[in-house]
Amino acid sequence: MTNQEMRLSVGASPGQRTVAVVVGVLVAAVGAAFVLVPLIAGGLLRRLTGPGDAFSSYEEARDLPPGMLPPGLRDSGGGADGPSPVVGLCGLPFVLLGVYLVLRVLRAAAWLDGSRVRVRGAFRTRAVDLATARIDTGAASYREVGDPDRMRSIIATDPSSEQRVTVPLRGMGLATLPPAELRALADAITTGRPADGRDGDARAVADQLRRLAVRDQ
Repeated sequence: MTNQEMRLSVGASPGQRTVAVVVGVLVAAVGAAFVLVPLIAGGLLRRLTGPGDAFSSYEEARDLPPGMLPPGLRDSGGGADGPSPVVGLCGLPFVLLGVYLVLRVLRAAAWLDGSRVRVRGAFRTRAVDLATARIDTGAASYREVGDPDRMRSIIATDPSSEQRVTVPLRGMGLATLPPAELRALADAITTGRPADGRDGDARAVADQLRRLAVRDQ
């Protein structure tokens, strides 16, 4: 096992990043427009239906939406003078979704420093020591999978803090991580571990990583 920090090949390819950023910006822009339109439209309608009424009767304005009627011609219970700004709040989830998508794609990264792995997401960076963590696979239990080709990630859980870190085994448009990175992860998992009990489960996952590395050489 090397003590030099290694950046893992996780995350999207440059082309995938470009597409994701464009989509995220568009989604956020649509959400922002939904938020702003009621505010802008409300101001314009107030200017159009202000104190100087251009209509003397409802007959002259019967084709206008109720919100655009001059104040003197509205129903006694109708105080609306345009779309409610509250309606624009429905666009906020789209703004947040677009921002999250952009940050998730641009910031996604992972590093292996000795036996310690750090994974950066959209907002947070989590780290765990693979040599002492509980190790599972992202597809299913290694006893159920059997075939290392079905592994999509390894999930490391710190036994004391219960912090969980997911390390993808697919990245940068590759079928799997490069063999050197797979072996480095396997070595980090098995560093100082006994071969029985729960540590035996972790060693079994490491063996699957090594088989993937040999296959992809």
